Amino acid sequence: MRREWEPEELIAAWTLLDGDWELVGNKTGTTRLGFSLLLKFFEQEGRFPRHAGEVPKAAVDYVAGQVKVDPELFGEYRWSGSTIEYHRAQVREAGESAMSVAPG
Repeated sequence: MRREWEPEELIAAWTLLDGDWELVGNKTGTTRLGFSLLLKFFEQEGRFPRHAGEVPKAAVDYVAGQVKVDPELFGEYRWSGSTIEYHRAQVREAGESAMSVAPG
């Protein structure tokens, strides 16, 4: 994933949309930010980031502003364990659902 983003590109790629908010809704703090970033990264790359360093800092800051969580909390997001496994499953399921209703 690229590191430099123009403001309009950041908005186009990393803005949480209506369906995204349904998925993010009940999460708080670090998990809210981490999940949101996994979701948008997956939409763009078709895979999950392997570690926090793969997610551009500009995207972390931008998404943190949307979900109203301090961007520094992304450093506390756990990259192993049941929470991230559950988040990945939710993102995959949402992607499959979106593909099944997408016009083709």
